[in-house]
Amino acid sequence: MSEALDRGLCRLAELHGVATSYSPSPDRTVAASAGAVMAALAALGVDASGPEAVRTALADRERDLAERLLPPTVVHWAGSGDPALDLPAGTRLEVRTEDGETRDDVRGLPTGVHLLTAAAPDGRTDRAHLIVAPDRLPTPAGRSYGLLVQLYSLLSHRSWGMGDLGDLAALADWAGRTAGAGFVQVNPLHAAVPGPPTDPSPYRPSSRRFPDPVHLRLESVPEYVPDPALAERAGRLRAAVLDQGAHIDRDAVWELKREALEALAAVPLASARQAAYDAFRAEQGPALEDHATWYALAERHGSDWHRWPEALRDPRSPETARARAELADRVAFHSRLAWLTDTQLTAAQHTAREAGMPVGIVHDLAVGVHPQGADAWAQRAFFAAGMSVGAPPDAFNARGQDWGLPPWRPDRLAASGHAPYRQLLRALFRYAGALRIDHVMGLFRLWWVPEGRPPTEGTYVRYDAEAMLALLALEATRAGAVVIGEDLGTVEPGVRETLQRHGVLGTSVLWFERDWDGDGRPLAPESWRADCLATATTHDLPSTAARLTGEHVELRDRLGLLTRPVAEERADAAADAAEWLALLTGLGLLAVSDAGDEEAEIQAVHRFLLRTPARMIGVWLPDTVGDRRPQNLPGTWDQYPNWRLPIADATGRPVTLEELRESGRVRALLEVLRSDDPPDQEEDGRAVPLPSPSGA
Repeated sequence: MSEALDRGLCRLAELHGVATSYSPSPDRTVAASAGAVMAALAALGVDASGPEAVRTALADRERDLAERLLPPTVVHWAGSGDPALDLPAGTRLEVRTEDGETRDDVRGLPTGVHLLTAAAPDGRTDRAHLIVAPDRLPTPAGRSYGLLVQLYSLLSHRSWGMGDLGDLAALADWAGRTAGAGFVQVNPLHAAVPGPPTDPSPYRPSSRRFPDPVHLRLESVPEYVPDPALAERAGRLRAAVLDQGAHIDRDAVWELKREALEALAAVPLASARQAAYDAFRAEQGPALEDHATWYALAERHGSDWHRWPEALRDPRSPETARARAELADRVAFHSRLAWLTDTQLTAAQHTAREAGMPVGIVHDLAVGVHPQGADAWAQRAFFAAGMSVGAPPDAFNARGQDWGLPPWRPDRLAASGHAPYRQLLRALFRYAGALRIDHVMGLFRLWWVPEGRPPTEGTYVRYDAEAMLALLALEATRAGAVVIGEDLGTVEPGVRETLQRHGVLGTSVLWFERDWDGDGRPLAPESWRADCLATATTHDLPSTAARLTGEHVELRDRLGLLTRPVAEERADAAADAAEWLALLTGLGLLAVSDAGDEEAEIQAVHRFLLRTPARMIGVWLPDTVGDRRPQNLPGTWDQYPNWRLPIADATGRPVTLEELRESGRVRALLEVLRSDDPPDQEEDGRAVPLPSPSGA
């Protein structure tokens, strides 16, 4: 490839937001391959397959940008003066607001997503989506602690083999009223691609827009008629997990619940319930119809829409419209399931707020969707064909990562005013007191991996982060909800600062908080950032008990996952734990006499978190009973039962919700979090307080 072509390709890539290099560390830059850049451009509809194609595409792009009066999406932060628009003198502007009002002045507009039209004196006209958003998201008015849990792992004596929304409401009620907790954070509850076998990962959903009915508490549905035979089978599923050492079998739970729901669907709704259902369907509109249609078609043709008859792969084809009509009863069934699940999610949040929680339920937004699922089918025009999201090689993974999730096309998002993203946020904020955004850096850029190529042969593609943050601020403010960004790992310079400026909280995990720019020692509590959720661990990391005892090393050794001799791994793990314990002792958070007392050490870890200025403190629920096992062990598939383990004590015995509430060990740890005085903390004067519990 000639030098001139290199320059042309680089310029073309730049104009389409495709990176030609990346920096795995501040002192190192790696060039992206020409193949990766051309593949990313092709997925954006740009032909860069040869010198002539590059020249033509570059000329087209430069001409298009020169002729446009407005970019596809314009952002204006409320309170920051007049919108800054670089337009020819004499250009006339017209705004049609969200509410249908027409204005000829862009000043003083209400927050919302409006339609902006520009007409230049030379006859050119252009339109753009104008997002007017609060410049800062709501943040908690004070500090609170909360519980982090993978919902499926939390079984009660009423569960049908996995935790459900009734268990979530019960946990929130107890944690708020009795333990003084301010929130409960759960894993993504998005709808899954149906099996069997169903992908157990909650981070590879069929749809992020609609929740999964497998989480329903059937007994809480007014139309449900108790069935002794179903109850007996549900009891067997529950006992297998709690008493017989079986892993959680999501498919078995769903098969049982689906049977009950099929019978329930034949029961007419009372008039008030019918009105509520009709209102839900009207509000969700075509998105719900598409979602339900995909599930109806999947029952007939299988759960990979790429293998369906060709005409049905297009959600807008006449054949799909006919199939939707033919399957009207199944479309109605799946629409009703979405509504039932939505009502129980809303009820769980209401219960949390009534229990005194200032935040309530924190829901988790996965970074993407399964390529075979409902969203990838219904929104196929917005996804980049032949691409997958992942991560580039870094110091921790020399091969990079491929997550198997198709990325959104930034160009088509922008052209639509980011409509799919906004609708997704609005749907989740219906029942969320806060939203955790997995891999929040994806609002800025994502690593695109061409299909069939290793992650090392990918490249970054940039998104309109300002527009996506503006919509996040708009929808979160309207819902009165907090947003937490999962910003662990390699983060592009300036990203954390931008997120903080707009009120998005970060995520800080104790074991990673070291003075990396200095001596590398554990970071003193007063040096932690305030705008974060501070935790000791997460679902992807060893539990605190495993970290303190070194059992996480033994687990990885048994599974053949270590890349160094086990003795070296043990020594490093022991030194890491010892360094933290020494700091805890030095700060007076752990008595010398309690050295080696696991329960006391875990309490000291959480006393340390309280010493930080973090606005939110998260307690991994399995930590309260000394669970040794991670819920997910990255780098494994069949070797480890990822996403299928119930909460268990130090011996591996499953612990029910009822036992958690009665446990002295649990009460002792939560009393530490409830009774310790938090450090003095200056509140940000621009922080937006959350609604009071009475307003839930």
